[in-house]
Parts: sequence; structure tokens; C-alpha cells
Amino acid sequence: MADILVYRAEGAAAAAGGGDLYGFTVTRWQLPATYPPFAALLFVPTTWLQLPALKAVFLLGNIALTAALVHLSCRLAGPEPTRARTCLLTSGALWLEPVFQTTLFGQINLALATLILWDLTRPAGARGKGLALGIAAGIKLTPAVFVVYLLLTGRRREATYAAAAGAGTVLLGALVLPQASWEFWTRRLYETGRVGKAWIVDNQSVQGLVARALHVAEPGMLWAVPAVLVALAGMYAATRARTEAHGVALTAFTALLVSPISWSHHWVWCVPLLAVLWAGGQRRTAVAVALLFTARTMWLLPHQGDLDLQLAWWQQPLASPYPLLGLGLVLVALRQRRGQPSASSSSASTIRYA
Repeated sequence: MADILVYRAEGAAAAAGGGDLYGFTVTRWQLPATYPPFAALLFVPTTWLQLPALKAVFLLGNIALTAALVHLSCRLAGPEPTRARTCLLTSGALWLEPVFQTTLFGQINLALATLILWDLTRPAGARGKGLALGIAAGIKLTPAVFVVYLLLTGRRREATYAAAAGAGTVLLGALVLPQASWEFWTRRLYETGRVGKAWIVDNQSVQGLVARALHVAEPGMLWAVPAVLVALAGMYAATRARTEAHGVALTAFTALLVSPISWSHHWVWCVPLLAVLWAGGQRRTAVAVALLFTARTMWLLPHQGDLDLQLAWWQQPLASPYPLLGLGLVLVALRQRRGQPSASSSSASTIRYA
């Protein structure tokens, strides 16, 4: 649970005024703070507990959040599950590599995904719909892609609420931690190297795929150009998706693909994806995707030091299973027309929808 130590240090720095929020490193991996100042304010309560108690809270909390994400994913894709079915599906979801790693590291990915999905699955016109999404974007910037999705699909009211909430988190951070806010928004935000090495197998984004495939630590424009194309294609596919569930899943996977770094544990959106595939009658495809997210092939490869950059051609798919799946989902979704019926389970050997 190394990430808990980072959150705790961020909370302590925020409680002390935030002057050293982006100057410290913790653990033997020398991990720095990478989230906006607003997130550090939310981490202050982590300093109130002894570390063993804090780890227990995160462990039990992430298990509960997995159950909540399973429930919301089923709501997104179709009928809400019974409690017994939710428990059964949760016990399986915990073994999906992104969910397992989130629990192992003490990460907040499940909390963010649950917050976003709860907001998006609320009834149209619900009071304050979009606010929770904006708060999620204020904690970790990547959820802001859902604001773009809302705009592109004509939900300006919800997008406005989300944008206002996101702006509010920035303002609150600036008021309480002005020095740290200035440092983050003018400098630290653009230092992607602070997050980690882009080429290691942990990074399951397009940049990680390109870096490993080309055996270069910094692919530069060789990554930037494909990332822009993927962003445009992914959001276009999301807005043309057959259902809201497909659109949400495509938006999430697009964000994971184009982000400079998407650690494997960021891909907890595999849970809604599996729900969408299963509810769409693509049972065999859902099983295949579930196996992909439990196989952990990237961890079976040599990846100590710079061995990630020396992988043979046949090892590349094993090193980048998630971005390859995401790219496949976007490409296949582009071939579908809004309203086109989904594939039956008998023809589910091809992934048709995200």
C-alpha cells in the first residue's frame, strides 16, 4: 500500500500549509505528490489514523467500492442486480488485475470511477447532476474528458455543473493552498516524468505501447500524433454509440488510451465494460475480456531496469494488453451505426461494442 503513504504525506503537507506539497518524496521508490492541491486537502484525514488502521480502512473501503462499482455498472448496462448477485460479481471483480492492484496499492481509482458512474447513472434532470463528476475531475484531472462527452452529446446543463464544480475545486485549492496551487498549475502539471517512467510495462496507455514497441524511452511526436487521432476517434465513437452505456465506456477507455500514463490499476473501468458486454448479449466476448484482465501478462515478462525497452516482437502484445484492447474497441465501435443491434452471443468472437 505504498500509495497510502503518498496520500498521507500530501495530507500532512496540506495541513502544514502546503509549502512542501510538491517537494517531498516517500517510500523506497521516491514517490512524489502528483495530484492537484484540492486532492491534498481531501487527504488531510488520512493523517488522523495510525498507519495500520489507515491501511485497514483503505482495504475495506476499496472492497466496498468494488461492490458499489459492480452495482452501478449493472445499472448502467441494464437492470440493477440483486444483493446476492452483487456480492457474487464483486468476489469475481476483486481478481481483475486493475481492481486487485488498486486494492494492493491503496489507490483511489475505485472511488473516482464510482463517483463518476454514480453521477452519470442518475436520472436525467436530477438536481445537481454533473457536480460529482466535476469534483472527480478536481481530484484527478483525467475525469474531465467526461465533461467533453456531455458537451458533445448535447447535455450542456450537466456539463456546466461539472465544469463549475471542477473550477470550484481549483478555487478552493488556491484559497487554502495558494503557493502549492501556483506551483502545480504553472509547473508541476506539465512534468509528466514526475508520475513515473512512461515506457515501463506498468503504463498501459498508447504512449507506453509506442515506447516499448519502438524501444525508445521518449517517443515524443511518435506518440503525440497517434494520441490525438485516438482521442478524436474515441470521442467521435462515444457520441455515436448505440447506447449511453457504450458511450460512457468508450469515453473512459479513450481517456485511458490518450493519457500520457495510465497505470494498469487505472483500468478499473474494465468493470463497466464487462457489464456492457454481458448485458449486450456478448457473453463469450465478456468472458474473453475478463480473462484478459486477470491474466496479468505484463507482469510475466522481464521488466526490471530497462528490460521493458528490450522486449521481442512477440512479447509486445503481452506487454500492452489493455491499450491493444482499447484500440480494438474504438476501431470496432467506429464501424457501428447508432441504433444498430448488438451482436448475439453466437457471433461474439468479435468485439463489437465498448
